[in-house]
Amino acid sequence: MVIGLRVAGMMGMIAQSPGEPFRMVAEKQAAASESLYAMALSAGRGDSADRMISAALRPYGKRTRANSRRLTKRR
Repeated sequence: MVIGLRVAGMMGMIAQSPGEPFRMVAEKQAAASESLYAMALSAGRGDSADRMISAALRPYGKRTRANSRRLTKRR
């Protein structure tokens, strides 16, 4: 959903703030960093591989939910 909303905004089909493309890239970089950190912490605790993957995916889920709420609210 978030990808679709952002593509629609870049195509001019829906209103989008001017800094949205930059924000999209910056958020991906921050989420990747958080993901690696969460996975390293999980590995340091001796967690299983599935728990490590789950920890690594959590930052992406958090940001995706926030983006979905932000991009779908009425202006």
